[in-house]
Amino acid sequence: MFCTTLFAYVMTKNGESMPYQNILVAVDLGATTETVAGRASALAQQNGATLHVLHVIEPLAITYGGDIPMDFSAIQEEIQGQAKEQLDRLCESLDVPDSRRHLATGRPEAEIPTQAKAVDCDLIVIGTHARWGLALLLGSTTDGVMHSAECDVLAVKVDAGD
Repeated sequence: MFCTTLFAYVMTKNGESMPYQNILVAVDLGATTETVAGRASALAQQNGATLHVLHVIEPLAITYGGDIPMDFSAIQEEIQGQAKEQLDRLCESLDVPDSRRHLATGRPEAEIPTQAKAVDCDLIVIGTHARWGLALLLGSTTDGVMHSAECDVLAVKVDAGD
């Protein structure tokens, strides 16, 4: 459960506060997507902000690093089609129009800040998971986004059980 009276504010150059105006939520379309997207949507509604939704697909060639000598283009197209369908269903449930639905291909830690800048967002909302072992050493998408974004980043703590 989360606080439904959360208001997020940005400090302007003259010291006045104003609510975030343009929010990008980055989702992985996995088990925690509804939690993260729901919190971003509530925040946008409470602040009268515009909500953009982004999903980034990692190319199979990056994932497998050329270890498998195979053409992944047909599989990549299928993944792209399924991701678009899932993103559209999510966005319809949040009442996000087509013009604010974004599907990108690349490394999420690079594509999320790039898309946020492209649509002039002042806040990125992203889910974060607890990490142990090797994952602590390798970092995470959330860490990468936080270090490269030019705007504020809100990390929503989620577990697969949410």
